[in-house]
Amino acid sequence: MAIADRRVLICNCERTMELDGEALGRALGEDGALTVHSHLCRAGIQAFENSLDGTPMLVACTQEAPLFSEVAEEVLPGEQQDIAFVNIRERAGWSTDKASNHVTAKTAALLTEAAVEVTPAGLNTIKSGGNCLVYGKGQQAYDVARKLEGRLSVSLLLADPDDFLPPDVAEVPIYKGRIREARGSLGSFEIIVDDYAPLSPASRDGAVFLMPRDSASSRCDIIFDMTGGMPLFTGHERRDGYFHADPNHPLGIAEALFEASDLVGEFEKPVYVHYDPNICAHARSQITGCSKCLDACPAGAITEDGDHVFIDNGICGGCGNCSAVCPTSAVSYTFPRDADYVARLKALLSTYLGAGGTRPIVLIHDENHGTPLIGASARYGRGLPGHVIPFSVYSVTSLGHDVMTSAFALGAERLVFLMGPERRDELPTLLAEADLTNAILETFGFGGQRVQVLEESDPDALETALYGFEPLPAIPPSDYAAVGNKRELARTAFTALKTHAPQPHDVITLLENAPYGRVNVDVGGCTLCLACVSACPADALNDSPDRPQLRFVESACVQCGLCRATCPESVISLEPRLNLSADAMAPILIKEEEPFECVSCGKPFGSKSTVERISAQLSGKHSMFQSEDRSRLIQMCDDCRIEWQANQTENPFAMGERPRIRTTEDYISARDKKLDVDDFLVDD
Repeated sequence: MAIADRRVLICNCERTMELDGEALGRALGEDGALTVHSHLCRAGIQAFENSLDGTPMLVACTQEAPLFSEVAEEVLPGEQQDIAFVNIRERAGWSTDKASNHVTAKTAALLTEAAVEVTPAGLNTIKSGGNCLVYGKGQQAYDVARKLEGRLSVSLLLADPDDFLPPDVAEVPIYKGRIREARGSLGSFEIIVDDYAPLSPASRDGAVFLMPRDSASSRCDIIFDMTGGMPLFTGHERRDGYFHADPNHPLGIAEALFEASDLVGEFEKPVYVHYDPNICAHARSQITGCSKCLDACPAGAITEDGDHVFIDNGICGGCGNCSAVCPTSAVSYTFPRDADYVARLKALLSTYLGAGGTRPIVLIHDENHGTPLIGASARYGRGLPGHVIPFSVYSVTSLGHDVMTSAFALGAERLVFLMGPERRDELPTLLAEADLTNAILETFGFGGQRVQVLEESDPDALETALYGFEPLPAIPPSDYAAVGNKRELARTAFTALKTHAPQPHDVITLLENAPYGRVNVDVGGCTLCLACVSACPADALNDSPDRPQLRFVESACVQCGLCRATCPESVISLEPRLNLSADAMAPILIKEEEPFECVSCGKPFGSKSTVERISAQLSGKHSMFQSEDRSRLIQMCDDCRIEWQANQTENPFAMGERPRIRTTEDYISARDKKLDVDDFLVDD
């Protein structure tokens, strides 16, 4: 049996799971039964070997994935065998909740979702020469530096040299000092050191350091910080190449030593986010509008870059906070894309509901924290409830309200985000997106806090929370394709939810800082200068090439506030709301005036009220417009104004009369005149 052209192999792991091959075949839309193996990784390995013919495969086992990959290499040496692996044991089969057909429905859903192909993220190549700075105190730091010296090129910087004993053989360069500033990531760290001084080679009964100085700078590829003080970087856990080891924790130091010693050579790191500066709403003409990504980044990977921002891919740890809060999709997550998230959710939920599953609760978790917690629950506890479907992602905070509302539009009852306490600094962004989603669902009449965030590290507490959720009214699933950027995905989901909503509102009032809304203009004070049009990054405010007009497209407005900050008359205010009516997609006219016609050529330019007001303010009152002729300049278009000035005797652009070009006739004439003079000359 195949799913998305992948041959599927499943195993009940020595009958520790109750898998019904016929029911699974029906759930997957096939006519025949799905063969269920009992010991695929050992006694039944021949069945796996017989399936190795180059066809893409999906094996429902992750524990023995290394073994299966090794066997595939032996059977098809030198050939690339496409094998994907999915865990159905801890995530579905090992559960005490067997009151319904949820096991079959959930297993089929997990198999279908695992076969969805997603667009791979780009890769960033990082080079490390192995230059490592060990930064610590006393003899302990020197001992660590000696252990690393065999694998890396090590320098030792002592923040406190009190108990340091000068070595008989200087195996590593030794300095003292305190790092005042550090920036960069693996392969490109830069540090500024105060009280910097090298160790004197003549040190005898104690360490002596020569000529200390401040603001010394240096570069390195790796920083091994074991000072025990504050980390050198914000979000240091995500900073590749930086190790913050507790000097009082020997096992932690050993683990860091082991990991650091391998950081030599070239490494490929995913490019987690894509940035499009053309639609960034950060600033225009040095006027700041949106700074959500700057505020949300826990790793300090995003900095201001003029009117735009700069994202350092070497520092970025892939949390996705910036993508979740970006109102314009200028920052978009690529590990995977939002559209791929929705495609996976669609495969998961449609298969589960189609197989008779009910009350689908999607448990969104990461591999580092969530997967071990789910495994512990399955092995030593009750396991996940039958209607709780795990959805593994690289970072749970990368999902914004567009993906959340899409999940509900596809039929989810709840979304539960499982977070670890160590990532608490990323929580505000996720909570804000969850609040926005809950507010929209509440207004539609679906009720309840359907998006929940669990900050748990205890499998028993996780079980208690998941088994304790009360049923909520089902949301009928919609069938639609996941295409477009973040705002397009969100609007499609909003529209689908509105179709089935008990209270189908066209307009929903939102809280401040929401990425949807309209612009209100005090028309009486607006002069149609169109500064707001030039500042708008989303083309929500636009003009007309034919007449003085200001138009607004509400569906495009991201509420960045650049128009409000740019308006010289201060007549613009923002109103956060979600408008799902058809009118929001079409431009509406905010203000229009009659154009003023040039007094010279008759070409329309500017607005009539503006030109007349400026003319009244300047004519006869400003030194440049004292005469009637000069006052007419205000009422001329650009071309006529330049032409009039060029024809005046006091033309400021005049450069004097151009010299006549000297021709051949001029030279001949000059020669003839010289000859005539020579005829009158008489020798003495």
